[in-house]
Amino acid sequence: MKPRISAVSRNRLVALALLVLAAGSRASAHHSFAAFYNEDQSVSVQGTIVELAYKNPHAWVHFDARDNDGKVQRIGAEWANPGRLAQQGILQDTLKPGDHVIITGSPSRNPSELKMHLKGIVRVSDGWKWAGRTGGR
Repeated sequence: MKPRISAVSRNRLVALALLVLAAGSRASAHHSFAAFYNEDQSVSVQGTIVELAYKNPHAWVHFDARDNDGKVQRIGAEWANPGRLAQQGILQDTLKPGDHVIITGSPSRNPSELKMHLKGIVRVSDGWKWAGRTGGR
């Protein structure tokens, strides 16, 4: 005879399984920047913002920049968490499409990926800048 699991025990097992799955997906969503970027290197790229994707777990600045051959390339710069940025006064409308910027950060470990870990940004038109935890002007 098979042992029976009560409805309460079964519900607890299902809840526990869902909790474990949710915790695992959150842990994999947040990663170490060093796993994806050469944190000991720094590059500066000048370009025009196409989009500020202000969403969790990290905001992204997508911008167009010319490569060494003069061809326009779309680059993604992974920024901080929007909650942290908001605490520093950086909101979804702080940067707009068309803003000309200079972005400094760590390049991707995979050279074929056009992305970087954003460490600093300057809006050329008015000199507004953000550099790490110091916030914007």
